[in-house]
Amino acid sequence: MTHATVKILVVDDEPPIRKLLDVGLSSQGFTIKGAPNAHSAIEMARAEVPDLALLDLGLPDMGGHELLAKWRSEKVAFPIIILSSRTDEAGIVRALELGADDYVTKPFGMNELVARIRVALRHRLQTQGEEPVFTAGELSVDLVKRIVRVRGVEVKMTPKEYDILRLLVQHSGRVLTHRFILEKVWGEITDVQYLRVYVRQLRQKIEESPDQPRYILTETGVGYRLAEHG
Repeated sequence: MTHATVKILVVDDEPPIRKLLDVGLSSQGFTIKGAPNAHSAIEMARAEVPDLALLDLGLPDMGGHELLAKWRSEKVAFPIIILSSRTDEAGIVRALELGADDYVTKPFGMNELVARIRVALRHRLQTQGEEPVFTAGELSVDLVKRIVRVRGVEVKMTPKEYDILRLLVQHSGRVLTHRFILEKVWGEITDVQYLRVYVRQLRQKIEESPDQPRYILTETGVGYRLAEHG
């Protein structure tokens, strides 16, 4: 899929934001259509299914969360990236749990947004099968043999540490909420402090500087993201 064929639906009630995204993303070769509210977005998506949607949570006629839930209940296949304020951590977490693929905070950099769009599109196109070996910088994770190496040296992992790392690898480049990780690794919602302890242990094993991580990045108040490139 080339950029020229990628259709992006921008759902935002602020004309300056729609204009900014139209100009910025069109210059990258994307085809942009703008919707000022949820009902317009619904009609536009039905008339021509987009390859990806950028969705503001503060819409005038229907909450962004409600529109997101509606689309996901209808099993729409296109990725949805949330545009939100950094102070709205609870709203971001809720959106991710409703099925958003990622989020970008306002104000945002166009380069970062384009990178997030590429990640979301790539993940949606990937098959369900895992790549046998994941690499990012000096980190290598063999998902078949369950071997983790840093700078070519094997790193021993506890089962829980490996399960967390594998989950992050499977969704590399995308933010995973605390709740999502806890449910997948522990099978239930438990104290998020357990997760923080294990992430700290992981960083001590794979990061050159655990206090300034290159791989496992913290999304404050939301969760964690594994950088695709160290």
